[in-house]
Amino acid sequence: MLKIALPNKGALSDGALRLVQEAGYHCDRSKRDLLVRDISNDVEFYFLRPRDIAIYVSNGVLDLGITGRDLALDSRAEVDELLSLNFGRAKFCYAVPRETDLTPENFAGLRIATSYRNLVEDDLEKRNIDAQVVHLDGAVEIAIKMGVADAVADVVQTGRTLEQAGLEPTGEPILDTEAVLIARNGRAQSGNLARLFVERVQGILLGREYVMVEYDIEKKYLARASEITPGIESPTVAPLSKEGWVAVKAMAREKNVNHILDELSALGAKGIIITEIRTCRI
Repeated sequence: MLKIALPNKGALSDGALRLVQEAGYHCDRSKRDLLVRDISNDVEFYFLRPRDIAIYVSNGVLDLGITGRDLALDSRAEVDELLSLNFGRAKFCYAVPRETDLTPENFAGLRIATSYRNLVEDDLEKRNIDAQVVHLDGAVEIAIKMGVADAVADVVQTGRTLEQAGLEPTGEPILDTEAVLIARNGRAQSGNLARLFVERVQGILLGREYVMVEYDIEKKYLARASEITPGIESPTVAPLSKEGWVAVKAMAREKNVNHILDELSALGAKGIIITEIRTCRI
């Protein structure tokens, strides 16, 4: 039976649960469940603290896991990142009081508060900066006001929490992070069930990137229309009963959909339909 770790709470948990359910796995969980068995797919889902998931996976206790890239790297666990999952995106940054002009290059001798001791220590070592890392379990943005730190290092999404604390990011982000699918080093494709899970998740991720575009167009404009919607290999084209017209169907990037609509409309296309794709394999 395949054993997969999922985050037990927070935004990562919501996104991971939605992803595995869309991939066809039965993972209906109450708030207190630590283990959910999907008998039909021969999978067990374990709901764990996101910070611990990489450790369980690296030790071979679990086969795969979904966690944050920042958490996996900070754990120093020996895992491979198999897929970026395109949710839970954030930046791991240093932050300082707005009224100062501190940058990471000036951190020598200062105190840096963070919940990610290893990430910060590794970054300071790369910069050859000797600073004290103050490890806190959470709410690091208040550490400066409380007098236990001169700067902080934390995950930043909207930046609102830092702003409320009178802080602002400084320097380039240490890391761009998001939810990732991980496996133990060298065991990315160990077993048919693991390969199937990875393929299903890839299908969902691809489906989220694409839409299906369908429309009718005069045949004399087909060449230009095919440039607008080239599809994966080429668009599907079928004749209509109306003389000189054809129906076109093609996959297109979701992020380009409004420009595609504009260009097709300007070309005289009719009956343009955009349909979401649940999953696909290319």
